[in-house]
Amino acid sequence: MHHTTHLLLLSAIASAIFVSAVSGRAPASSLVQRTSFLCSNRIRIDNIERIRESSLLSSPSLSRIAAIRGGAFDDDSDDDYDEFDESDFDFDDEDGMFDFDAAEDDFGDESALAQLTEAYHKTPPLTKAYLTASFGAALLGYATNKNDFPSMLQLEWTPTLTRFQIWRPLTAFLNFGPLGLGYLMTAHFVWTYMSTLERLNHNAPYDFWLMIFFGAISMVVGYSLMGLSPRFLGHNLSTFLVYVWSRYHEGLEVNMFELFNTRAELLPWFFLAQTFLLEGEVPILDFLGIVFGHIYHHYKTTNVLRTPRFVIQWYNGNNKYAQMLREKYKTISSDFEM
Repeated sequence: MHHTTHLLLLSAIASAIFVSAVSGRAPASSLVQRTSFLCSNRIRIDNIERIRESSLLSSPSLSRIAAIRGGAFDDDSDDDYDEFDESDFDFDDEDGMFDFDAAEDDFGDESALAQLTEAYHKTPPLTKAYLTASFGAALLGYATNKNDFPSMLQLEWTPTLTRFQIWRPLTAFLNFGPLGLGYLMTAHFVWTYMSTLERLNHNAPYDFWLMIFFGAISMVVGYSLMGLSPRFLGHNLSTFLVYVWSRYHEGLEVNMFELFNTRAELLPWFFLAQTFLLEGEVPILDFLGIVFGHIYHHYKTTNVLRTPRFVIQWYNGNNKYAQMLREKYKTISSDFEM
């Protein structure tokens, strides 16, 4: 009974988090967590405004999300106050203004579960697969290992090399911590920045795959050489992601806690300081995520790091898996069409 209540509570929290991402409403800022709900709503809105200004995006759905915060993109709002007549105040019920049945239907159709499902289906392929696998591993640990990440999925080099359990370096990145509020916050953080980066590479998704591969290899090798614990690789990968995201959006203003604004390139350093202040320890792993992200960005912008030709040829080939992936990314690309 206790487990059932716990799962229901987590489901409700998950619904609230992802519904806020779809509807444009940020969760309460009183939760002091190092997660994207602190600033992702404003980030996405400012990002959409920047894309609209460069004529890269004209999706009605994204415009609806951007317009939620006080009609920021309503350029004709001043004219609306200048031009009106008495008919504007004619509350004739024939116009359907007081059609409460219709309003009730609108609220009923857009349930929290429906919005959560819609957000999940609109998530880019690799981000969706990654978060789905992570949640599945967390549920497995909750059911079989007292809510601890399954030991057979953790990174341990002895069984990896002697028993050929080669999945361990990969599955270790599924660990966001025990299933609970902290897990959901980290998952939302990864979902926000990882999905944004994947969307930005919709025309060449293999470059995004290379970015994730570089970050994962850097952490596995780097942590092992330095003797650091690779226990929460999934959580550490989020720092790598937000640094790369910040370099994509240099100069963009980001609102923090609705208290002050900062530039996107300073965001990973803010999280670094926040980890130090709240957890009382030197954030070495977060700092290494920034270092690996900087190395990736430098190599990528100088054309030292390039996607192997065989990966590009595979993606553009005629095999059924490549065709299936191209169809999924084609849906994302439609959001960027004029």
